[in-house]
Amino acid sequence: MASVHESLYFNPMMTNGVVHANVFGIKDWVTPYKMALLVLLSELGRAGAQLGLLERRRLNRLLLPLLQGPDMSLSRLRKAIEESCPNLASSVHIRIKLMAEGELKDMEQFFDDLSDSFTGTEPEVHKTSVVGLFLRHMILAYNKLSFSQVYKLYTALQQYFQNDEKKTGIDETDMELTNTDELEGKMEKEELDIPLREEEISCGGPLSQKQAEYFLSQQASLLKNDETKALTPAALQKELNNLLKFNPDFAEAHYLSYLNSLRVQDVFSSTHSLLHYFDRLILTGAESKSNGDEGYGRSLRYAALNLAALHCRFGHYQQAELALQEAIRIAQESNDHVCLQHCLSWLYILEQQSSDSCVLLEHSVKKAVHFGLPYLASLGIQSLVQQRAFAGKTANKLMDALKDSDLLHWKHSLSELIDISIAQKTAIWRLYGRSTMALQQAQTLLSMNSLESVNVGVQQNNTESFAVVLCHLAELHAEQGYFAAASEILKHLKERFPPNSQHSQLWMLFDQKIQFDRAMNDGRYHIADSLVAGITALNSIEGVYRKAIVLKAQNQMSEAHKLLQKLLTHCQKIKNTEMVISGFFFSLLPPTTLALISVLLSTAELYWRSSCHTIALPVLLQALALSREYSLQYLASETVLNLAFSQARLFHTLGRMQERNKCAMLFRQLHQELPAHGVPLINAFK
Repeated sequence: MASVHESLYFNPMMTNGVVHANVFGIKDWVTPYKMALLVLLSELGRAGAQLGLLERRRLNRLLLPLLQGPDMSLSRLRKAIEESCPNLASSVHIRIKLMAEGELKDMEQFFDDLSDSFTGTEPEVHKTSVVGLFLRHMILAYNKLSFSQVYKLYTALQQYFQNDEKKTGIDETDMELTNTDELEGKMEKEELDIPLREEEISCGGPLSQKQAEYFLSQQASLLKNDETKALTPAALQKELNNLLKFNPDFAEAHYLSYLNSLRVQDVFSSTHSLLHYFDRLILTGAESKSNGDEGYGRSLRYAALNLAALHCRFGHYQQAELALQEAIRIAQESNDHVCLQHCLSWLYILEQQSSDSCVLLEHSVKKAVHFGLPYLASLGIQSLVQQRAFAGKTANKLMDALKDSDLLHWKHSLSELIDISIAQKTAIWRLYGRSTMALQQAQTLLSMNSLESVNVGVQQNNTESFAVVLCHLAELHAEQGYFAAASEILKHLKERFPPNSQHSQLWMLFDQKIQFDRAMNDGRYHIADSLVAGITALNSIEGVYRKAIVLKAQNQMSEAHKLLQKLLTHCQKIKNTEMVISGFFFSLLPPTTLALISVLLSTAELYWRSSCHTIALPVLLQALALSREYSLQYLASETVLNLAFSQARLFHTLGRMQERNKCAMLFRQLHQELPAHGVPLINAFK
C-alpha cells in the first residue's frame, strides 16, 4: 500500500538532478539547493554570538530572497554568503562537502538534527517564523520520501557539489588569464540584488509552488513598474511554459503569459492565455472556494469583461462591444454592481462618438463613488477633465476637478493614479500652450519617489506616466530650439524604455517629429523627407501633414495644397469623434481641433508664400476663432503672428503704408513677447 500511496503524491522521475513531488500533491519538496540553505541556517545557529551585529543584519536581509527565490548554483550561493560573512560561507561549503563526500547516513543524520532547532525553553527558531516554517516544510517533505527517493536526493546532492567544484576549477583557470578590473566588473554583474536571469531560474529544475508564486509576483511587478528589469518576452514565456508543463492548471501562470503576450502585441497568444486563465479558475474551483457558489459566474463575467478590454486595446471595437454586452448580461443576472461599474466605464470608452457620452461618464463617476470604488471614480474624473479640455473649458476649472481627484488618490494611497494625474496636468498645460506650467508638472513627477513597494533591484518606476512626461519634456525643449537637450532626453527614454518594451511607441513618434523639425530648421529637406515614412508608420495623419510641409518647403505648392486640403476635409469630418483608449491621449496624437488649426495655419502659409494674402486672411481668421474658442493660447499667438504678417504684406501690396506700419508694429511686439530661441525668423521680404 505504501507504493500506491506514494504514487499518488510523488513523481519518481528526476528533472535536472532534482527529486520533485507532483505539484498537485504537495507544495514544496527537497532539492540540493534547499539542503544548502538548511546547512546555512544550521551554521547560522551554531555561530550565535560569534557573528557581529552588522554581519547578522546582512544575513537576515539575505535570507528572505534566498528562501523565496528559485534554486541557484552552489557557487552563486557561496558568493552571496561571502558578501555578508566570509567565515560563514567557508563553514557552509565545508559542511556540504563533508555530506556530499560522506555516506547516505550523514544526510539522514543532518535531517534528524534539524528538529533540535525547535527544542528547549528558548529555541533557536520559532515554529511560526519564516525560517521556522521553511525548516518544518523541509523536514516534512524529507520524511515523506521513500528510500529510493532519498537515495536519488543524495545522488543529486553529490552532483550539485561536483558541478560547483568543476565550475570553481574553470573559474580559477580563467582568473589567471583575467586582470583584476575585468574580474571586479564580472562580480558586480553577479550581485544578488539584480532581478532573476534566465539561467538562474532554469538551473534547478521545476519550481515549488511557493517559488513559482514568488517568481510570478516578481515578474508581474517588474512588468508593471520597470519592464527593463524583467525577463525578455521570449525568456519569460519559456519559463512560463516550463511551469505549465508541470502544472497546466496554474491559473496565475496563464495570466502572466497573457501580460507577456501584450508586451509584444500578440493578439492570438494574449487572447489564448486570458481564456485559459479564467478556464483554470473555474476548473480548479479557486473562485468557488473564495466566493462560494457565486465563484463560477464571477469568473465568467470578468472573463467577458477582460476580453472586451483586450479587444478594445487592439482596436477591435465590434468584438469588444459584443464581449462587453455579454459581461453586462451576466453581471445583471448576478446583481454584481462592481462588475457593472467596470462595464459602464468601458462602455463610455466604446461610445465616445455618441452625444450622450459625457452624461454616461458623469453617471459612472457618481455610481463609482456610491459603491466605494475610488479607482474607477478617479479614472472617470480624469476622463471628464480630458473631455472638457477638448471642449475648450478653462484651465482653472479643469485643475479644480483634478484637485478633487487628487484627494481621492492621497486618501486611498493610489500611487499609480497620482502619477497619471500629474501626467494629465502636464498634457493639459501643454495643450493650452503654457510651457512653464507643463515643465513644472513634468519635473514634479520625475522628482517624486514611488509609493509602490518595488522589488529588489528596481530603482525607478518605468511606467507609462513617466514615459509620457519625458516625451513632453523632450518636445518642450525642441519647441524652444534646444535640440541637443531634447536629444539627451530621448536618449534617456530609449535606455529606460527599449524598443521592444510596451511603452516604446510613446517616444518613437516624438523622436521622429523632433528629428523632422530639426532637419526642416536646418534646411535639410531631403533628410526631413526621409523621416516622413517613419512618422507615417506610427501615425498616418501626422505623416501626411509632415509630407505636406516638406513639399511646401520644396516649393511644390500644388502637391502640398492637395495634401493639406485632404487633411482639412478629414479633420472637419472626424472632429470630436476620436476613440480615446489611452489615459494619455495627448501624448499619442493631437486632438482633431489641434490638427485642424495646424492644417489651417499651414494652408494659410501656403497662400501667402504664393502672394495670395487675400485668400490667406479668412483661413487665418478661422484658425484664430478656433484657437480662442478652445483656449489654445500657443496656437492663438502663432495665428495672430501669421495674421499680422499677412496683413506687414497685404497693406504693402495695396500701398497703404500707415496700416502696414501698424501691423508691423504688432508683429514686432509679439516677437518681443514670445522670442524664438535658436529658431531663425521668417524672412519673406526678400
